[in-house]
Amino acid sequence: MSTMIAADMINQMIPPLKVSDSASKAAKWLEEFHVDQLPVLENRQYRGLITEADVLDMDQADRLLSSIDFGFADVHVQRDQHFYSIIEQAVQNKVQLVPVLDDQHEYLGVVTVGDTLAAFGQMPIALGQGGILVLSMDERDYSLSQISRYVEENNAKILSAHVAQDDANAYKIRLTLKVNTPSLTRIAATLERFGYLITAQFSGAGELGENEQERYDALLKYLSL
Repeated sequence: MSTMIAADMINQMIPPLKVSDSASKAAKWLEEFHVDQLPVLENRQYRGLITEADVLDMDQADRLLSSIDFGFADVHVQRDQHFYSIIEQAVQNKVQLVPVLDDQHEYLGVVTVGDTLAAFGQMPIALGQGGILVLSMDERDYSLSQISRYVEENNAKILSAHVAQDDANAYKIRLTLKVNTPSLTRIAATLERFGYLITAQFSGAGELGENEQERYDALLKYLSL
């Protein structure tokens, strides 16, 4: 797990825009894919991220993206960089996704914050007395009060929760829960019994080095957990 690199985590569900695309297309895709930024390419070369604010500032729907100055041109990682680098880029620049490039600066894809969270979910984390569960569900099935009851039935409490669009499925949401126990097996079993999909879970089953713990803490701060 410690060797997972950016190329292993590319999210194939999120497409890039081109400089020849229009502002209206950018606005449509930002809404359709439930993201705050999208990468923009020119002949496969990464030029930067376009944001919702950029689109709102463009006064004509048919205006081409080539006519604006993109931000975040320096926000990217190389294909062989560790996923910790993705976390650092996302947290430092307050972005939802980080582009992955090859040695020729050509675009390979993006990795989202949700992808890095899932990567953390596959490794033991030093959380003290707590644990984290990541759930995927239809938006209509989201009820924090109901989920809290299922957690409390297993003698645990939710310390904090974060809701976001599920990067793997635009029609679902992702709920990240921080609970006050590292013993997650029974809680996960209860939630799954009631139809919730557990996509990642991690607890204080191991220890991280100082730098790793700092990155982990930064990711949780980014998610407001």
